[in-house]
Amino acid sequence: MKTKLLLVTFLLSVNLAATFSAPQQQSESASKILALEDKWNEAYKQGDVATMNSLLADDFIITIEDGTTFSKAGYIAHCGDTDNRVLISEMSDLKVRMHGNTAIVTGGYHEKGTSKGRPYEYHDRLTDVLDDD
Repeated sequence: MKTKLLLVTFLLSVNLAATFSAPQQQSESASKILALEDKWNEAYKQGDVATMNSLLADDFIITIEDGTTFSKAGYIAHCGDTDNRVLISEMSDLKVRMHGNTAIVTGGYHEKGTSKGRPYEYHDRLTDVLDDD
């Protein structure tokens, strides 16, 4: 009877440890992903093309607010254009969903600035897919 009780206690503790460690691992991964999102956002706001170049994959594709799509090189050139000035670049309500080595980030986005001397403001939703390859 004592052996059976020890075995049940051991199995319960192993099950609880597995249950609590999985969310913590996901939380650590999500924190790293959110830090990368923040780094990218700050680089974008500052026009820091070197940092963006180091963060974005070679096959990076983005669709911006007016429906224009850019490759990595095109996006970096767009961001480095001195006719564009980003005053506000804010993300909100970010959620990270991990699927193996792939993270899907969704959330809100607000940007305000000037382009060719004309003011603009966007309120959008975002979906970013990050893969650890």
